[in-house]
Amino acid sequence: MTSEDLVVVGRLARPHGLRGEMSVEVLSDFPERFVSGLAVVGLDSAGKRRPLVVSAVRPNGERLLMTFEGVSSRTDADALRGLDIAVPKGSEVPRPAGFVYHFDLEGCRAVDRSGRELGLVTALEELGGRSLLTLLTASGERDVPFVEPIVVSVDLEKRLVVLDPPPGLLDE
Repeated sequence: MTSEDLVVVGRLARPHGLRGEMSVEVLSDFPERFVSGLAVVGLDSAGKRRPLVVSAVRPNGERLLMTFEGVSSRTDADALRGLDIAVPKGSEVPRPAGFVYHFDLEGCRAVDRSGRELGLVTALEELGGRSLLTLLTASGERDVPFVEPIVVSVDLEKRLVVLDPPPGLLDE
């Protein structure tokens, strides 16, 4: 299994307390996916993997507090600090109607309503509570708000995103 076969769903921020509990930044629209017994992969910035199994989860403000099997001290937990936690692609929560995952859009072609090529989707990110689609255009990267009426349609089977950008949005 390669890194491309994984979907990052959280980031281990820091230990919480003395018994191995970790503060987790949730990077999933479905925090309810984190349950006792969930097998995840801890990934460091170099791509090194560490299998982890969630043993307990509880809410803590906008984050979750989690413990993992075999992690029972603050020292053990500190060794996990900064790891991304990922699950295998295909194990994601079934998407509700009209919902797309960021990895579904990466690599899709973007065109305007008339079919003129606008660029290639390289990312969908949440910034400041807003979703932004990043397009690689002939003029470089451009961020496009991922909202109606700018996003007209998304066809995942055709790998195509139809946009109706306002004047100036994609200009140099």
